[in-house]
Amino acid sequence: MSEEAIDWTDFQKVELRVGTIIEVQDFPEARKPAYKLRIDFGDEFGIKHSSAQITDLYAKEDLLGKQVLAVVNFPPKQIGPFMSECLVTGVHREDGTVVLVSPEMAVPNGTRLA
Repeated sequence: MSEEAIDWTDFQKVELRVGTIIEVQDFPEARKPAYKLRIDFGDEFGIKHSSAQITDLYAKEDLLGKQVLAVVNFPPKQIGPFMSECLVTGVHREDGTVVLVSPEMAVPNGTRLA
């Protein structure tokens, strides 16, 4: 994979914000196992919905209250019958499972990646 250089202004356009997962539902209509998430990004961005293929490593009850890092300024994307409004970030392990990216310590919802 080639690395295409971007400049600082390109990076600044991406709104990577911390939010807290406040609701987790199964998403049986998804092609691959996934959850439907409601995430609170604070007063400025509000509550947004996202789907996430993270069922291999995370139980629904373990996700409630978890802070995650997400892109909040992508246009909404239709995923089957569900409208995803943000992209939760994660990294793939060698086995293909996804580990969520989250702050090491609690921060206010809506905090931007520094």
